[in-house]
Amino acid sequence: MCLYILLLQYDIFLIPSKVILGLFLYICKLFILMDNSDQILAELKKITDLLTPKPPPPPPPKPKGLIKEFRAFLSTYKVLGMAVVFILAIYLGILIQAMVTDLIMPIIQYATPSGVSWQSIAVGPFLFGEFINAVITFVIVAFVIFLIVKMSSSMPKVKRKKSA
Repeated sequence: MCLYILLLQYDIFLIPSKVILGLFLYICKLFILMDNSDQILAELKKITDLLTPKPPPPPPPKPKGLIKEFRAFLSTYKVLGMAVVFILAIYLGILIQAMVTDLIMPIIQYATPSGVSWQSIAVGPFLFGEFINAVITFVIVAFVIFLIVKMSSSMPKVKRKKSA
């Protein structure tokens, strides 16, 4: 009964079955080999202490001063990296928009009837020229982002040394 209560106290379902079997056999051996109940209780106390989760370490002290807090904020949330990626993404979008508008859409212009610009392609009251431009731009941006993610996931991870 004591073993059952001990295992339920430490959430038996999270402990692998080999560990439970080993613990059960160890406790059975204790009852057989030890004739003194104080020794058994001492061993059970050791087992309880080993199964008790340790408290997490205390968090590091917060920096004092506005500049130190700002530096900690930048390093914790990697804000500079996000800002660089955001700026690069804006200019990548502008670059791809220019490529679609200046290089791809003139090719579509050759497929349209003469005298009709691609911006004014319409079906009934709906103008599709700018929409086609936006769809092509989106597909190219999505493909470029896919390539960037694919290349970055295949690159080996760089381990940094922590400064003391």
